[in-house]
Amino acid sequence: MPVPATSRATHRDEASSKDPDAVLAESEKQWLYLESELERAPSICNGMPAEDEKTIRSKGVNFITQVGVMLKLPQTTIYTASVFFNRFLMRYNLVPLKDGTPKPLHHYQIAGVALFLATKVEEHSRKLKEIVIACCRVAQKNPVLIVDEQTKDYWRWKDTIVINEDVMLELLCFDLTIESPYKVLYEMIKNHGVVHNKELREAAWAYLNDSGMTQLCLLHSTKTIACAALYFGAKRTNVAFKDDEKGRPWWASYGVTGLDLRKAYNHTVAFYEKSPLKNAEQNIYPSTPDPIATTGKSPSMSPKKRPRDDEDDTRKGEPAKSSRVPAAATSTMVSRAPKRAKTEEPEEAKHNDTNGHARKEQVSAGSEDGEVED
Repeated sequence: MPVPATSRATHRDEASSKDPDAVLAESEKQWLYLESELERAPSICNGMPAEDEKTIRSKGVNFITQVGVMLKLPQTTIYTASVFFNRFLMRYNLVPLKDGTPKPLHHYQIAGVALFLATKVEEHSRKLKEIVIACCRVAQKNPVLIVDEQTKDYWRWKDTIVINEDVMLELLCFDLTIESPYKVLYEMIKNHGVVHNKELREAAWAYLNDSGMTQLCLLHSTKTIACAALYFGAKRTNVAFKDDEKGRPWWASYGVTGLDLRKAYNHTVAFYEKSPLKNAEQNIYPSTPDPIATTGKSPSMSPKKRPRDDEDDTRKGEPAKSSRVPAAATSTMVSRAPKRAKTEEPEEAKHNDTNGHARKEQVSAGSEDGEVED
């Protein structure tokens, strides 16, 4: 039976009058899972241990964070990229299969694609070249890595990001609008009159930053995560909030139950206690101490040669030679031949005008643009 025109108009009016935040909340529910459902992620179903899968997620978000800091991206963009990364892994298998399917992407590659997509969504765009260079430097754990556009790593990373952007869009169902918990948290802080409490604000903000390393965005709504961050900051600073006008706890006024708040809070606290990145290598940020001062060794100009490059570099049985150093860098390291001693000219030749000009040796300047590897 066809729907009356008046009824259709009523539905359109209701949809148009909805709060934009309510629309985002409804869309977000499609990406929320139970704890048991997280144990059935594609990688886990194909044999990867659950703890290893969590570790990969944390390392991927850590990669996003380091690249984002290197590119001076706002924290909201980094968080959006981490949400894309976690949602993508709920529909993508990281375990290589023996049925002839292509080798799955590395989690660093997925993280790079997620960050590139997030810069577009949050309108904090960076040039693809800049993102590729930053990804390569972080992946190689060398923040001053010099690579030009002629290296293999540069094109591997660039092709990976460009080709797999469409793959990520498809698996994310083109659902790219993310409600920022930072915005929700700030509104809550203003409502409770603690904007000037710097210690509380920093503690709550740090909680949100660290929650991106977990699967919290797949378990709880944005408002629940923001409430948990505010609760964390209030508990750290011994600040108590009054109940609302109806005598309910303050979090109830935001539609958050005490059970959900406790679960979200405990989930991140458990991550602090057994962080998979606790024993990992030090993060590579632009502010990393000078390697000469800390290790006494000169910083490497290029990453170590990988075994897979041996075949390309081996010629007619000769030992493989490293070709990882840019040509410009090599030209500055080659020692110049000693100048020839000046010979005495005959006395009569000194009076002849030769009109000669010494040729100046041209040294090509090296490109400052580097690139990337997974």
